[in-house]
Amino acid sequence: MELYRKKFQYDAEFPFDYSYRDTRSAQNELPDHIHDWYEIVYIYSGGGTFFIDQGIYEARAGDALLIPGNTIHRSFPVDSDPKTSTALFFSPSLVHHQPLGDSFSYLRLFELARRHQSYRLTLDAQQRGRIEELIELVHLEMSERTAGYRQAALLHLQHILLQLGRCLDRAQPIVEAADSRTAVPGWMNGILRYIEDNLDGRLGLAQLAERASVTPSHFSRVFKGLTGMNVTDYVTTKRIIQAKELLLEDDRNDDNIAAIAASCGFDSLPHFHRRFKGLTGTTPAKYRRGM
Repeated sequence: MELYRKKFQYDAEFPFDYSYRDTRSAQNELPDHIHDWYEIVYIYSGGGTFFIDQGIYEARAGDALLIPGNTIHRSFPVDSDPKTSTALFFSPSLVHHQPLGDSFSYLRLFELARRHQSYRLTLDAQQRGRIEELIELVHLEMSERTAGYRQAALLHLQHILLQLGRCLDRAQPIVEAADSRTAVPGWMNGILRYIEDNLDGRLGLAQLAERASVTPSHFSRVFKGLTGMNVTDYVTTKRIIQAKELLLEDDRNDDNIAAIAASCGFDSLPHFHRRFKGLTGTTPAKYRRGM
């Protein structure tokens, strides 16, 4: 499987990492990747196409990509105009807050993005200046590491989440997923939704191509061109994501791991264990116990 399990460098008590003003071309872009942490990608210049969950987005300078945890995503940069961006990664546990009499949540913007299947937010000039300033402050604290730097970096991260959440509220209706540089065939969106809704069923290349009314070779070529993944890897990864959610929801004993595996479309428990560990680095039982 080509999927890349992102590894973070961080203090166990401060689950945060970032990549500052990184410039990437198609040659040095990471493969498809997935992680439990939440991610914000802010683009300073350049652009490219992003595949996030079930959507394909054109992103340019001033765009922020909002990527919840356990979401398949990949960037396809433009060689003639490589993007420069900062990516912020954090565990949702880092930004839990005490209720102050309202329903505010720092993660609300990600919840909205997932609910509406729309992960791109375009900022105006004033909003861009504010977000860029806050990113600079995070970078300063993480670089100088003076007393209280983690607390300061967290405050700036929370401020970024607050500002982006307000920008999202003012940007209604939420921007819908845009076609990539190459027009997206109508059957592709339907297939991605079908896979999402039928992870316990037969989702082989032949079955999906027949459903899309195209040949398997054409289906395979278009699917990989738009998502960066082959069908088998994509389906397996979506099944593992669903299994992770069920493992954390289900507090019963480990015998039910077999039932979870079956409900996610795995035909045997050993196959499930092998795929789960390959993608997450741990076993289903350890994942359920918090590793």
